[in-house]
Amino acid sequence: MHIPDGFLNAATAATTYVVSAGGVGYSIKEANRKLGDRHVPLMGVMGAFVFAAQMLNFPVIGGTSGHLIGGALAAILLGPWAGTLIMACVLIVQCLVFQDGGITALGANVFNMGLVACFVGYYLYQAVVSLMGEGRRSTLVGGFVGAWASVFVASIACALELAVSGRSPLGVVLPAMAGVHALIGIGEGLITTAVLAFVRATRADLLKLQKV
Repeated sequence: MHIPDGFLNAATAATTYVVSAGGVGYSIKEANRKLGDRHVPLMGVMGAFVFAAQMLNFPVIGGTSGHLIGGALAAILLGPWAGTLIMACVLIVQCLVFQDGGITALGANVFNMGLVACFVGYYLYQAVVSLMGEGRRSTLVGGFVGAWASVFVASIACALELAVSGRSPLGVVLPAMAGVHALIGIGEGLITTAVLAFVRATRADLLKLQKV
């Protein structure tokens, strides 16, 4: 889902840069207000986990490929603001060091895989837990739903950016991106569920998040 250089027009690239910069700036403020020093090691571990997960590309039908995002898991464990910061750091390193995603498209990549993925995943998880009540089942169901939707909605945002930039007609890029990432989202949901099951069994206190 990393958009390379040359895929977005100037207006789309500039707009997503501004939105992402504002989102990351506000995330720093909110993370400082809501989280303490004891959360810093967990943010580092989550950043390493997300970085490693995104390096694992796997084929999907038609010769296409994709990768996990990890934004929903980071948001569920640490809140969407901290999740956004983790994703932004991972994407910046991938862009500048590994040339994974273009510099001109960095704003769009942070918007899609940081802001969109984290907030969609977090709020859907919270909605499921609220509807089903606190418990292991709601944690796992909410984690799967939130993780799947985070990938799916982020892919739609990416498709819209490519279409607006004139890279590909919306009728072509939207079904392609959404279809592939609907499948990738299943893998994301299963991994997120497995991690949440482990966390709930060993450190259930990490799931007691502050509401946004």
